[in-house]
Amino acid sequence: MMQALLEYGGRLDSKPGFTARRVAWRIDLTASGDFVGVLPLGDGKKGERLDRCPDMHNMNAGGRAHFLIESSQSAVLFFKKDEDEKNIERGTLRHKFFRALLEEASNSLPQIRGIIVALKSDYTLDAIRGALTEHKAKPSDWVSWRVGEVDPREDVAVQAWWQQWRTESLGETSEARSGRSAANMKTRCLLTGELTTPLATHPKISGLAGVGGLGTGDVMVGFDKSAFCSFGFDQSANAAMSAAAAQQYADALNKLIAESSRKFGNTLVVHWFKEQVRRPDDPFAFLDGLELEEQADVAAVLKARSLLESIRRGTRNDLGSNRYYALTLSGASGRVMVRDWMEGRFEDLLQNVDAWFSDLEIVGREGDRTARNPKFMALAGALVRDLKDLPPSITSSLWKAAVARTAIPRSIMAQALARFRADLVDKNQPPLNSARVGLIKAYFIRRIPRGDSNVTRYLNPDHPNPAYHCGRLLAVLSRLQKAALGDVGAGVVQRFYVSASQTPGLILGRLVANARNHLGKLDGGLAFWFEEQIASVMGRLGDGAPRTLDLEGQGLFALGYYQQLATMRARTKEESSITTSETKGAAL
Repeated sequence: MMQALLEYGGRLDSKPGFTARRVAWRIDLTASGDFVGVLPLGDGKKGERLDRCPDMHNMNAGGRAHFLIESSQSAVLFFKKDEDEKNIERGTLRHKFFRALLEEASNSLPQIRGIIVALKSDYTLDAIRGALTEHKAKPSDWVSWRVGEVDPREDVAVQAWWQQWRTESLGETSEARSGRSAANMKTRCLLTGELTTPLATHPKISGLAGVGGLGTGDVMVGFDKSAFCSFGFDQSANAAMSAAAAQQYADALNKLIAESSRKFGNTLVVHWFKEQVRRPDDPFAFLDGLELEEQADVAAVLKARSLLESIRRGTRNDLGSNRYYALTLSGASGRVMVRDWMEGRFEDLLQNVDAWFSDLEIVGREGDRTARNPKFMALAGALVRDLKDLPPSITSSLWKAAVARTAIPRSIMAQALARFRADLVDKNQPPLNSARVGLIKAYFIRRIPRGDSNVTRYLNPDHPNPAYHCGRLLAVLSRLQKAALGDVGAGVVQRFYVSASQTPGLILGRLVANARNHLGKLDGGLAFWFEEQIASVMGRLGDGAPRTLDLEGQGLFALGYYQQLATMRARTKEESSITTSETKGAAL
């Protein structure tokens, strides 16, 4: 995993002492330090991700600030109106460090002296804070600078000064450390295998605040407790890595979290490829249901199959030799927690995504075509009334099933079945969710040790399990009641679905007996058709309906009910269309 991150970081302009930050505002000054204005960066909401932002080490020492790029609070003393006095005291202390470091740099960097002039002027600081207030900026928003025509962050001389200052500062810190520490010996870097002086503290990983991490960042590698240290080593010398290697993996992970992460409950999932893949060819995007750039009307599943065919024909060797990586993360007490790791061939990923859509494929509610491929989060959301109630275990399990082609947990099928029943019993609920039924179908196809090949997209009158035909029979009886009596409010389904799906042997016989009353209210042709349907389905039950059904049996019952209903709806639409055509023909 770390090696894959290191390789990805090799594509970036990664150097120790720098990191990428999402900066919200740019403060523009003249070369002499007069305030020009505040410019929103990016979309004006989330800011713009800027590379080569100086990253201060040992921030836990207190009172320290990052060089040049900092929060508006630390840079220009921009606080909330009701800010706590202790926070003001801490922010002021960091501002003093921030200003002192810039002043030290300005002695040899005339291009940034305008910033010092501005920071020393109460009038200019008030004007900057007023502009930030007008833009509704937050004290935690990162700010950058422009002095005259120069962006100091991009200036080569400024970057060189910061690297020199950081090297000297780290050397002083190392000399103060005693024992068998990172400063006193060289060892093999775990990532590169080269002899190196181990980095004592690694760069922070940001972006995990919403999944248990800290707003100030979390560490991937850290040993702050003596119980985790070995052979007298201090801090991260226990997992020795060079400064360059640590910066490279940290920059890679920060970029992935910022640009290609998905939040699943209290975790984030990031993915990447060994060799860069264009967005239209990214199978992970197919799962999200994102439309393709070149052909917005082409379904993701068709694109996946087209890419597979291209790889097999040898016309896309760039993809055939590629690999994918997916990492599930969360934060805990300042540490990055790795919850799951997946990797494999790009071709296998495409096959798994294709199989995912194929296994979910189900006839639409109206029975005349298959339902649209569900987006991943729409499928997960179909298991709960509100996405806020969606347990992270469900999304992570479904994600692994989609990417790695694993079985769908029984608990998820049970959840889908519960929501299916709830929608049927409550007439105020929207029509049956086809994605939910597709998930039940996929559960049976992927069952361990053997899947059910008799479960298909459309109705299967030859399915060997009587539970499936019990569901079909209830659907026929439901349509018969509606044809005979119209809308009766709480009908057969609302009153008997739950009990019939659990104890069909006790319920269905009575319902069939009562169906004779409904048949007597229909004209001869329609009554005969319903009689044929009932007889055909009951013929599949053999000696009769099972007395009870387990969870799997209830799942097959639901599938049979849904597919039989869809088939009958399609027949009704077809007959209606024929009648309309005949009427028009007679009128002519």
